[in-house]
Amino acid sequence: MSQHSSIEGSSYTCLKRGAADDGADVSLFVWRKQAKAQLNLRRPPVLLVHGSSMSALPTYDLSVPGLSDYSFMDWLALRGYDVWTLDHEGYGRSTVTKNNSDIACGADDLEVISRFIMNETGHPTLNVYGLSSGALRAALFATRFPDRVSKLVLDGFVWTGKDSPTLAKRKENIAFFQENTRRPISHEFISSIFTRDMPGTTDPAVATACASAELAYGSSVPTGSYLDMTTKLPLVDPTALKVSTLIVRGEHDGIATAIDQLNFFEKIESSCKQFSILPDLAHVTPLGIHRKVLWNTVKNFFEADLAIE
Repeated sequence: MSQHSSIEGSSYTCLKRGAADDGADVSLFVWRKQAKAQLNLRRPPVLLVHGSSMSALPTYDLSVPGLSDYSFMDWLALRGYDVWTLDHEGYGRSTVTKNNSDIACGADDLEVISRFIMNETGHPTLNVYGLSSGALRAALFATRFPDRVSKLVLDGFVWTGKDSPTLAKRKENIAFFQENTRRPISHEFISSIFTRDMPGTTDPAVATACASAELAYGSSVPTGSYLDMTTKLPLVDPTALKVSTLIVRGEHDGIATAIDQLNFFEKIESSCKQFSILPDLAHVTPLGIHRKVLWNTVKNFFEADLAIE
């Protein structure tokens, strides 16, 4: 529940028809937040895309005991945005299937969800933000359906993975990822996501709250994005990316080097593109102590054209 009484939250179920191995529908959990008194109908809805190890609400709508203002969704809603997120197949409240929910599967989810949001809101395009493997999902989706994306933000994005210390460590478990569609998670593992790059960039209470929120759904998540990021990179062709794009990275992010991201950035075909390195943040920028540097950077990019008018 939102800490702000003016914000309304609504849940939806969206179906991927016949997407399961047995031909059954896959149910995708969708969550929406808006402050109707502040809602600016001129702005495209915002879709936030989660990463490999944490589902939507722990990432983007987190409540932290003793601390305030850790919901990116609430923050955007209070500034006039209609904000949406989803649990990808195999995550959170969405259907758990035999699929490993790889990056291509995530892009399929975004095709279904984007169509659903556009039908609900009447807007022809969305502003899309993706974190980590969510950035890969969002970028792949944008290359497939550029007409549905107004602005695209890629945070913690990996292109080739060259010289990534996090991916080098992750490659030690390729055999497990190949043999299993799901991998175990724990409090210790989720907490390590916040400390592996630069301890002190996230309040320990946030890591604890995030782990508790994620583990309420279960003790495993799909292996697909980990397998893709250790064996199949690059997954996105920058020359196929035609939409307005912002690449952001936390200063201390260990999953992708700035050089790898800048090489990708240089090849993006869009005439509108930006690159920002955010100080005092690591990989999970929306939940860092200095998260509002990220939040404001994203908001300013979404509103850049409006400011010119």
